[in-house]
Amino acid sequence: MKIELDDLSRPPIRALLDEHLRNMRELSPPESVHALDVERLRAPGITFWTAWEGPLLLGCGALKELDHRHGEVKSMRTPVALRRRGAGRAILAHIIDVARSRGYARLSLETGSFEAFRPAQRLYESFGFTYCGPFGEYAEDPNSTFMTLRL
Repeated sequence: MKIELDDLSRPPIRALLDEHLRNMRELSPPESVHALDVERLRAPGITFWTAWEGPLLLGCGALKELDHRHGEVKSMRTPVALRRRGAGRAILAHIIDVARSRGYARLSLETGSFEAFRPAQRLYESFGFTYCGPFGEYAEDPNSTFMTLRL
């Protein structure tokens, strides 16, 4: 598996992000969907990576800088048909390594609170993320779960 910095221009990436947005909109009310589209992922302060096995896209993830000491995990996604191959774990480990190298003291994330989000929560827990309150521009939301990792 190869993880690479990505410019979001290739069709498989766009398709995966479209799948991600569709799925988030199916699971959560509109005001609780915090997933970013391609254009918003190209914003300054966001770094985006993809995981590949040859020509096959296995997943993606991003790191958003909230301030010089705090980052946010964004757009973690693996295609439904390609789950359980370790891509999510590999991308998250990469994001954590980059956050540490940038000198962040904390890495946080928002995910859903429904049962469908429990596998993602377990992945984050396995890396030491703990539950916390809202951070950055987020507000309390019964449809959101917030987690953080002290680095």
